[in-house]
Amino acid sequence: MTGPDYLDADRLSAPGGQPVLVVDAATWRRRDVPIQAVVIGVDSDASLAAIATDDFDLLLTTAREAPRPWVSLDADNFGARVERLANAVRTNQQAATIAAAVLRTTANLPLVDALTVESLAYSALLGGCEFARWREAAERRPPFPTQAEPLLVERCGDHLTLTLNDPTNRNAMTATMRDALYEALANALDDPSQPDLLLQGAGKCFSTGGELAEFGTALDLAEAHLVRTLHSCARALDALGDRGTVRLHGACVGSGIEVAAAAHRRVATPSSWFHLPEIRMGLIPGAGGTATISRAIGRHRTMWMLLSGARLGAAQALKWGLVHEIESPK
Repeated sequence: MTGPDYLDADRLSAPGGQPVLVVDAATWRRRDVPIQAVVIGVDSDASLAAIATDDFDLLLTTAREAPRPWVSLDADNFGARVERLANAVRTNQQAATIAAAVLRTTANLPLVDALTVESLAYSALLGGCEFARWREAAERRPPFPTQAEPLLVERCGDHLTLTLNDPTNRNAMTATMRDALYEALANALDDPSQPDLLLQGAGKCFSTGGELAEFGTALDLAEAHLVRTLHSCARALDALGDRGTVRLHGACVGSGIEVAAAAHRRVATPSSWFHLPEIRMGLIPGAGGTATISRAIGRHRTMWMLLSGARLGAAQALKWGLVHEIESPK
């Protein structure tokens, strides 16, 4: 298969009824055709042929320990696992195809611009039918009681330690916590002494991501976009450069890894694991993940995390570059 024609473009999309293409990576070419479908390239014989990687949104192979951008899958159930990923696209077609488009569009943009594109797409999906469906089916629970101090700030000389401080709620990133974190990061950026900064989480995990009770509560999605980009913790953490370090442990879910991935130094404990659940919610990452995680591991592997919903362990995260170091057990 050499790739689609312009007349194919309308049908190769969520509105056109074919939101995903599973193709032989060695023979398929995208050509200069504006298709919206998620293109999954497969390498079932582990040949790892030379290909134009930009033609694909996800690349899967049976070769073990395949280099970036490939994702290695077990040969015994390769076909079934590929089909599960394709079905993830079919189940949430708008979210999946928009995620792929955002990852493609922002791959070579400066981080600040990539964050803006992500936020615009995220706000669009908040108003979409797939997120409404997830929200209708999701278990309703009242907001968890907010900690009086959701972020602890400690200074010792020229070193700042910021601690997400809501362990009973697994450091879920509420709007209050996000705003406190942004303010602390902004203060560090404005500080003429240029302190080093460590971001960590209290309790059993770093963060399980956004507080679910707050999802979908914004009434003005345009204003929500403006606030999201104005108070971007990922942008501020990236701006710290080599002065910023995160220490990750336990669950790092959604925004709990999206923000952290912006740090120029990422250290994890052996118990750490990483998960992006947004596609199954009819969304894409909204705290910076399409920009920060893709810059760490590449857009193809980021797409795999989004579609598979799999937990990435600390050892694999180190191999892929999501973290730079795994602490030795104490």
